[in-house]
Amino acid sequence: MPPKLHVVRHAQGEHNATRNYTLRDPLITAKGKLQCQHLSRTFTHHGDIDIIFSSPLRRTIQTAAYSFGPTLARKEVPFVLLPGLQEVSDLGCDVGPDAAELEQAVHDLFDGEELGFDWKEKKIDFRNVESGWNSKKGYWAYEKSALLKRAVDLRNWLFCRHEANIVIVTHGAIAHFITEDWDVDDPMTGTAYRNCEVREFSFTEASTAEDAHLEETAASKAARPKDEAKWRESDEHVIEELEHAVHPKAPHEA
Repeated sequence: MPPKLHVVRHAQGEHNATRNYTLRDPLITAKGKLQCQHLSRTFTHHGDIDIIFSSPLRRTIQTAAYSFGPTLARKEVPFVLLPGLQEVSDLGCDVGPDAAELEQAVHDLFDGEELGFDWKEKKIDFRNVESGWNSKKGYWAYEKSALLKRAVDLRNWLFCRHEANIVIVTHGAIAHFITEDWDVDDPMTGTAYRNCEVREFSFTEASTAEDAHLEETAASKAARPKDEAKWRESDEHVIEELEHAVHPKAPHEA
């Protein structure tokens, strides 16, 4: 039976707070850490999750570590970094370190911190982070055709996983491509996900290993923020501002 996916957008990043999208691979803010703490307390599936996949950008790695400590404390639950989950744009905020530097970057990120799980004992799996993953060229390009291809490959690959429940910690814009949940004006430039928002998806009955598709569960839709209309209005305001920014394709609050 195909897995259920818990898709999570990262906590507030420094670029979200400052709207400075040139920041290279920014960390989450103090508010972001509080968002992670809240998610950790309110997430009801810590005992059911079989594996956690995260984008290799630092804010998503932080979000996964701070939000899912109780899950990752279970020794049988892997913590795997997947380049396919990285954000769409080629701005500094969405460009991670070279593959050869990533492990040291993560060590520096958490050095001296108590995370609730033993992250130093090879808990974080870097093996899928290949050279060139951060190039934003070819397969990784900020182009709609490349993003759609990446999303198709991810869905088909996830459909074939043996786990029953998977957490995916990713970014707002790419989440729309992965889930084909187009509740946003343009997923190349924005998202309808809040920071640390979780949405649950199941694979459709017609899905196959070569053509897999997702649909949000009824429970997840019912749990959407009640002030969603207000959030969308705020969302559009940010897009309006970014239209006059240096890089017109920048995904807002990605």
